[in-house]
Amino acid sequence: MDDERDGSRDAWELLVDGPGATCVLFDFDGPLCRLFPFGTSMAVAADLRRTLADDGAIQALSAAERTDKDPYMVLRAIHRVPRLGDLVRRLDARLTEGELAAVSAALPTAGADRLVRWLSGRGVRLAVVTNNAADAADRYLRRHDLRGCFEAIHGRGADPGLMKPHPDVLRRALRGLGLPAGDAVMIGDTPADFAAAEEAGVAFIGYGRSHDKRKLLRDAGAKIVIASYESLLLRAASGAEPGAARDRAAVDGPSSS
Repeated sequence: MDDERDGSRDAWELLVDGPGATCVLFDFDGPLCRLFPFGTSMAVAADLRRTLADDGAIQALSAAERTDKDPYMVLRAIHRVPRLGDLVRRLDARLTEGELAAVSAALPTAGADRLVRWLSGRGVRLAVVTNNAADAADRYLRRHDLRGCFEAIHGRGADPGLMKPHPDVLRRALRGLGLPAGDAVMIGDTPADFAAAEEAGVAFIGYGRSHDKRKLLRDAGAKIVIASYESLLLRAASGAEPGAARDRAAVDGPSSS
């Protein structure tokens, strides 16, 4: 547990008596699952770099981009080079293949399935807003019998420049749901998620399974950060009312990340 206060009570208020009572927008990789656990994204990033090398375009990457395990960094980098538009499309297709293949080994985020079903059971409208391919999120949710809880899945578009921290995916989700930004809360796990929510005017709950991830979120400006869904699920199971939640600190016992 961080030595800073856990944000579960404030998160509960948002979800039960705030904008989250109407709509919750979930980031996919992190808040719902670990799509590339244990550094497995490196193989996908390496595949994208091989494609670049075969096309004689590897020089478009910086030194860091040539070794980083993040394949999305590679996609963003090539998007910066206007003459490589066709290559961006091919890289995006390769990345989507890697994401779809990763679904079978993705690790569910502890408690995410129960939180999703609880929210859905209360009539909360749910959508996914992700930089991942929408097809990968759809496949994962179907494998785990969660797809029916989500009204929509909005993923990476054709323009990598509109990936989070750009608010495009949140705005698309809100338009599709026919909701104003003030009627939604986002659960995300990166500073990019927070920046996108801020720009879109959507309330934000940061989820960080490690101390370092929680620190990054707080340093980016996120005011509500939780280490797990445990406290929220305990409140849900107890039937706690939002107004009384402030006085029930005992429910918020230590939680693991």
